[in-house]
Amino acid sequence: MTAAVALDRVGARRLALLAAAALVAVAALSIVHLGQGTAAFGPDALWRAVTGSGASQADAVLAASRLPRLVAGLVVGAALGAAGAALQSVSRNPLASPDTLAVNAGAYLAVVAVAAFGVALPVLPAGATAFVGGLAAAVVVLGLSRGGAGPVRLVLAGSALTLALSGVSGMLLLFYSQETTGLFAWGNGSLAQTGMGGVVQLLPLAAVAFAGLLVMGRRLDILGLGDDGAAAVGVDPRTTRAVVVVLAVLLSAVAVTIAGPIAFVGLCAPAIVRLLVPRVPGLGRHRAFLPASAVAGVLVVLTADVLLRAVFGAQAGVSVPTGVVTTVFGAIVLVWLAYRSRDTSSNTATTAFVRLRSRRAFVLALVVCCAALVGAVVAAVLLGDARLLLGDVANGIAGRAGRVVTYVLDTRLPRVAAALLAGAALALAGAIVQAVSRNPLAEPGILGVVGGAGVGAIAVITAVPLASFWAIGGAALAGAAAAAALVFGLAARRGLEQNRLLLIGIGVWSGTTALTSLLIVLTDPYNAAKALVWLSGSTYGRTFPQVLPVLVALAVSVPLLAASTRRLDLVGLDPDTPRLLGVPLGRTRLGLLTIAVALTAAAVAAVGVIGFVGLVAPHAARSLVGQRNARVLPVAALLGAILVSVADTVGRTIIAPAQIPVGLVTAVIGAPYFLWLLYRSRAES
Repeated sequence: MTAAVALDRVGARRLALLAAAALVAVAALSIVHLGQGTAAFGPDALWRAVTGSGASQADAVLAASRLPRLVAGLVVGAALGAAGAALQSVSRNPLASPDTLAVNAGAYLAVVAVAAFGVALPVLPAGATAFVGGLAAAVVVLGLSRGGAGPVRLVLAGSALTLALSGVSGMLLLFYSQETTGLFAWGNGSLAQTGMGGVVQLLPLAAVAFAGLLVMGRRLDILGLGDDGAAAVGVDPRTTRAVVVVLAVLLSAVAVTIAGPIAFVGLCAPAIVRLLVPRVPGLGRHRAFLPASAVAGVLVVLTADVLLRAVFGAQAGVSVPTGVVTTVFGAIVLVWLAYRSRDTSSNTATTAFVRLRSRRAFVLALVVCCAALVGAVVAAVLLGDARLLLGDVANGIAGRAGRVVTYVLDTRLPRVAAALLAGAALALAGAIVQAVSRNPLAEPGILGVVGGAGVGAIAVITAVPLASFWAIGGAALAGAAAAAALVFGLAARRGLEQNRLLLIGIGVWSGTTALTSLLIVLTDPYNAAKALVWLSGSTYGRTFPQVLPVLVALAVSVPLLAASTRRLDLVGLDPDTPRLLGVPLGRTRLGLLTIAVALTAAAVAAVGVIGFVGLVAPHAARSLVGQRNARVLPVAALLGAILVSVADTVGRTIIAPAQIPVGLVTAVIGAPYFLWLLYRSRAES
């Protein structure tokens, strides 16, 4: 008993010291934060701003801009840190957060949708709108992630839903650019404020939600013992989870309403606190863990904002979203957590690899896909902002068409070719990645390869506006190769275990997406449409020379893959069988992944970032023709070409003369398909 009392005293002493150190750190960061800007302020100016006795213009700037930005950082950091801690505890998942549960994406979509239709909501109704959107997204993700495969299922479901919701948000931002002016930068998380009004109105809601979580702290401690143990002592697990999720989503909605979706704070802050739990025993109890996570969230947000303005300057601190910095930091934390974790399952959604189909089924699928491809090409050529007839196309080929028809064909045919070739390349790359990783849920986009290619290409585009298309393609190849080397190098620690591979890939994908947004905002902060079009993928303005890299990549890769289908089958079985049959596993994987990287880089250079094609097409092909890659690869290529061609046709026809980027359409189509895969695998498990 004496030892226990002494241990409690030591824990209480360490907890008090930790709290004092954290408060000192917050105070120091706040002082540095207030001092950053184009003008210097002294303590007297701060006192006048707080008391309202200042009359100078400089004091007015401090009161109207810097203090609100600081207070917003304090509230947002605390809200996201506490929300992440609560969501991780209630789901028993260290990777849960408002980002991985798509709460931020759902809240952002709700706010954008309201703004797009010209409805200007006051602060509190806007917060209620964000709360509804975030809660709906959280319910979907938690429902899909129950009952299987450890933390990776939740991250996969959240990432897929985030892509779908972001695709819809991107459409609204493009269609209603006037009504949603400024929401692109806000969508990456920006602490810039024009006064205290919004923060002051939302602060009571955040305080009530946080107090509610503290009241639930003891129930969360008991819930950590398991559902049966909690029920035995009178704690209803279902009710506890429901209440905690609602309170956490309310905190997230407050944060999104104030500053937009600042990413990964809810993931990083609890992770930082957990590192300290072994040294501070009392910190593991939720009545200490939740406030500590809130303080850690404040430190993450303020540090990111201070670094942002220290590195890029005070003026860039206004245009560059703070969420870009937190996303990069959070991506590093996610990769680190995935690297250290143990793979909890090796059979996630692998049913597609064990299906058998007859040769007749393969031939039938091939014939149907070829016919569908012909139909897609015909529709792509005829439909658009200007409708054509088959006779017009025939006259154009024969050189007898009028000026208008000739112009339409000259601009449309390269777009059709770009969509077809890019779709086939991404589908083949996805089939390779799925076979090598032995996971039908993997694809170049989720594994960060597409994001790496996007960073390389956009770096050249923004740094050298007149760069040749070949220079852009080379940069995309270099970026894709670097991302692939990083992901597969880290995941190879235990033989490319599928869950670790996916989590590391998602982390790299998030980081590269943030870097791409940062490059665009730094070089052209007022052109949000440019960022949206590139990040959403588009065939607009393509010419035949720009399609040539994809054609070359396919021409080189297809024969190599045709000669490697047997090795691809063996690599997709297990790590031991290829070695027993004399197949050099390491070199074979490297060679196959090199082909996938080259195909992905060429496609990204041609049409920008397009997601989910490398997931949907190979999986659908395996469902049709079985697991043999000699049959999967041609059918997947055809399906990928059809998917991107149809998506491009829909995007440039449905609201002509306006256009929807093809990547947004594939995201809206592919993400529900991915969520259905997760639901089906949950039912099978």
